[in-house]
Amino acid sequence: MEEVVIVSAARTPIGSFGGSLKNCTAVDMGKTATEAALNRAGLPPEEVDSVIFGNVLQAGIGQNTARQIAVAAGIPYEKIAMTINEVCGSGLKAIILASQAIRLGDARTVVVGGTESMSQAPYLLPNQRWGSKLGDISAIDSLVHDGLTDAFDQQHMGITAETVAERFQVSREEQDAFALRSQQKAATAQEAGYFKQEIAPVILMDRKNHRTVVADDEYIRKDATLESLGKLRPAFQKNGTVTAGNASGINDGAAALVLMPKSEAEAKGIPYLATIKGYAETGIDPAIMGYAPYYAIKQVLDKTRLRAEDIDLFELNEAFASQSIAVIRDLGLPEEKVNISGGAIALGHPIGASGSRILVTLLHALERTDTKLGLASLCIGGGMGIAMIVERP
Repeated sequence: MEEVVIVSAARTPIGSFGGSLKNCTAVDMGKTATEAALNRAGLPPEEVDSVIFGNVLQAGIGQNTARQIAVAAGIPYEKIAMTINEVCGSGLKAIILASQAIRLGDARTVVVGGTESMSQAPYLLPNQRWGSKLGDISAIDSLVHDGLTDAFDQQHMGITAETVAERFQVSREEQDAFALRSQQKAATAQEAGYFKQEIAPVILMDRKNHRTVVADDEYIRKDATLESLGKLRPAFQKNGTVTAGNASGINDGAAALVLMPKSEAEAKGIPYLATIKGYAETGIDPAIMGYAPYYAIKQVLDKTRLRAEDIDLFELNEAFASQSIAVIRDLGLPEEKVNISGGAIALGHPIGASGSRILVTLLHALERTDTKLGLASLCIGGGMGIAMIVERP
């Protein structure tokens, strides 16, 4: 079967909840990332066979987010598109699906990615299509219900993080220290200009046609300290350890990559960032969903006949500090190899985009550090984990 390569990778800045990107739709951001990825690959939209995008909070967006992105980016009507929802793993699952399609010969050039506007998630009025005769009615926040709540026991994702902290004995102090390191690494990377290589600026136009360019991640807390993190109250349990400071954010953003067969990239003289070496997915008790990357990482290492020591850089989605610490500790991963530019606690976690975003960041980090093997992994609400290994040429 064909080897599959990634020829370009781009992402938008990550916006804060209700921040600079609050008026950008998921389609707007996906279009920006897609256009940037195609431009960087030197490919015209006409050469794209398929578009696959992850998107979780789809209520009110309209039919098939990926199709809307494809058309907005100038990809011809004759091409196909698919939107998938695997919660936090959506953006990485899109890449897996594209890789499989290419290896099977069903597509040659595929744009993949993820997009999410958590700021624009609507409120829902359940059971109101036919009206209510008496009494009050209530609205459901689709952001919380569809994005942040376990469908099986209706627990917030933060409660699962508390369960992981208790079961795997991760203290509040450890979580806050981990969160601070994430903020410090992200702030250092931003100041050094590392993210500029991967970010495609978003251009905003107001009602008076004034142009604003958003080119930087805005969620990073450069002034974070252990003292300030320690003052935050538990967010999910009265005597808990998970806070707004040691959990990922609620954010907006998108990422896109272009995949094709290695033989085609070489024939066309298109340089590629990496080859997809392998991937894995696994299931786990939803109550400890955050620990699932432990098993997904072990599985992908086994499938590729590699050891953790062989991996140069790890990009693990920091849904919560508690689960990140448990996974890193139990796998014995060296801290200096993990999330070298900070993670989702500092950068943010636009859920449908994060799977693609962490791979974009990983690819650019491998290039910047001139290293070879990288591994990306995420936990997934509902009790799953996903992982992928890539190799630079």
